[in-house]
Amino acid sequence: MATINSRTSHLPGRAPGRTSHLPGHGAARMCGAVLLWGILVFGCASETDPSASTENPAAGGSDALAAASGSSAGAAASDTSWTPPRPRSIRERRDEREHMVEEILVKSPMVTDAAVLRAMRDAPRHVFVHEQTRRIAYEDTPLPIGLGQTISQPYIVAFMTELLELDPTSKVLEIGTGSGYQAAVLAHLTPHVYTMEIIEPLLERARALLIDEGYDTVRTRHGDGYYGWSEAGPFDAIIVTCAAGHLPPPLWSQLRPGGRIVIPIGEVTGVQRLVVVTRTAEGERSSRTVLPVRFVPMTGRVEQ
Repeated sequence: MATINSRTSHLPGRAPGRTSHLPGHGAARMCGAVLLWGILVFGCASETDPSASTENPAAGGSDALAAASGSSAGAAASDTSWTPPRPRSIRERRDEREHMVEEILVKSPMVTDAAVLRAMRDAPRHVFVHEQTRRIAYEDTPLPIGLGQTISQPYIVAFMTELLELDPTSKVLEIGTGSGYQAAVLAHLTPHVYTMEIIEPLLERARALLIDEGYDTVRTRHGDGYYGWSEAGPFDAIIVTCAAGHLPPPLWSQLRPGGRIVIPIGEVTGVQRLVVVTRTAEGERSSRTVLPVRFVPMTGRVEQ
């Protein structure tokens, strides 16, 4: 898994608020109201053996996983009394998080969901970065987290999270745990968060941080993100933080009718499209392109 220092922005000659097209992608529509300064995100490498994975529900082993994989009706009933987590470090650097959210709102009025903005205000990003970069943890920039990987800039975390359209009954799968910060943000919106990471040392660190901060409902797994997490599905939403030339069929098969996948799709060496893929109630596929992006490639099974 590798990272690249890439920039995602309006392509030349495109005014904010205009509908425009990526070269080579025909009539794909993009929302030009969004201005991104830069993206540096996790690559999601994949192993070729789908069975080579380990899982560890932070809430307590296989029984917790089985309970989380129950019926939607049961989940909805249990969520009526659910309240978002209160991380251990929530009181630390609150003013800086508030300023970070103000920057997000300036960059894009499209990030408007009150629950998402509240999650960004409450999730302690400084906990998930390394000690040497904590002083700049709330700047809108990616930061290194070791092993050649980074934590994504706050704006991208907020924007992609909003595209998922989560509520407390939603079950969401993240492909690419990285630092654990995105999973923490998701955990403020729903208690049903599953996250996968291919680099085991990263996963172990993220898992420990999530538990220490009190995000004990997040389920983690080391394995091949291309294959998803079938025994925990179906999912209401899936977020993928690496680019693929196509939507991996196992992820589509694990999406519940009415659910959506947010994924960068396109040539892994060039500009991709951030796409929201929705599964209709009839099982049909509906896609819309949000904006041009450049993400690191998914590797392994997707390359075969």
